[in-house]
Amino acid sequence: MIWLIFWTISGILALSAMIWIVAAFWRTADADAESKSYDIDVYKAQLAEVDRDLARGIVTEDQADAVRLEISRRLLAADASEQSQSGTAADAPATLTKAAAVLGGAAVVAGALGLYATIGAPGYGDLPHAERLRIAEQLRAERPSQEMAQSQASRTLKKPTAEQLPEGYLELVETLRTTVAERPDDARGQSLLANAEARLGNYTAAYTAQQNVIGAQGDDATAEDWALAGEFMVLAAGGYVSPEAENAFAQALQKDATQPQSRFYIGRMFAQTGRPDRAFQLWRQLMDASSPVDPWVVPIRAEIEDLADRAGIRYQLPPDAAGPSAEAIAAARDMTAEDRTAMIRGMVSTLNTRLATEGGTPADWARLINAYGVLGEIDAATAIWQNAQESFADAPEALAIIKRAADASGIPK
Repeated sequence: MIWLIFWTISGILALSAMIWIVAAFWRTADADAESKSYDIDVYKAQLAEVDRDLARGIVTEDQADAVRLEISRRLLAADASEQSQSGTAADAPATLTKAAAVLGGAAVVAGALGLYATIGAPGYGDLPHAERLRIAEQLRAERPSQEMAQSQASRTLKKPTAEQLPEGYLELVETLRTTVAERPDDARGQSLLANAEARLGNYTAAYTAQQNVIGAQGDDATAEDWALAGEFMVLAAGGYVSPEAENAFAQALQKDATQPQSRFYIGRMFAQTGRPDRAFQLWRQLMDASSPVDPWVVPIRAEIEDLADRAGIRYQLPPDAAGPSAEAIAAARDMTAEDRTAMIRGMVSTLNTRLATEGGTPADWARLINAYGVLGEIDAATAIWQNAQESFADAPEALAIIKRAADASGIPK
């Protein structure tokens, strides 16, 4: 019923606009013809007035003849002009003008309806801003749990084959599982197990072990510990940010409001629950505060313009000569999870090279260690930690920042 009322009102308004346009052109077309007829009528009235003046004795016969002669000359000229412009040739401009009026009015109406059909929402009821926010909050509150999401995602998640793993790796992981099972409160062992399981694609086991790390450390658990637990949950759920993962990231941000992985995934959660405005705000701030080689920059740059468009925000991605190229960003939009991971590995490798050749801040070193830890490349993370101990031997505060990342990544002491 609502759509019928909408289209009725729209049709009336469109028809009114068309009539107004046609009438304006129509009056213009008739104006010239009316003007010529008016001139002839005036001259005829002037001739009659001369006769009346002569009868009243106001003018002499000679004066009246002279005036009649001049008026008659003008009358003949006006009549000749009207006659010469009458007929098909003369009527053509007016006819074309009226035809253009009709066609122009029809084009305006058709264009308006076509534009609405393209970018509008025919049949869709009014949705005030407050109602949209309410729906988004409801969607966020009622979204699937971690268990439900990972149950669905487990059917499509790919795991590395035995041939893709180092020789003897599976046996080492099995030994680690047995050892950790005997010492459930061993934070170091649980951390090693979490990263090992993640490398095998066992993300559910990985975040379970990471939760055990947090439980063993208690209040000493770092923002990176919580962020890693949340990230393992997201990976287990195929990229979906569940309420449980959101809680892990919220805990991380309570520890450190600048923790980048948590800010990235909280932004993704808002994008998934109908709040592109909040997602855009978080991602733009994170991107502005990040190095171009940080692994979250590629997916942000691939999606942030679409987020802005969905939020009704005019935004153009700034060029970044130090970051990924426009072609890489475009390709990232269509990448599979595996391909995007490969790209991230490349970006991490670039960061590694830059730190080795140019150096960097303690946060850069910690970020690189965290990245290798998430990717399951503990040997690479260990090598970075050893280099950092040499580079920051005289800066204990800086080294403490990097050490927290090393501990969270499960690097053996």
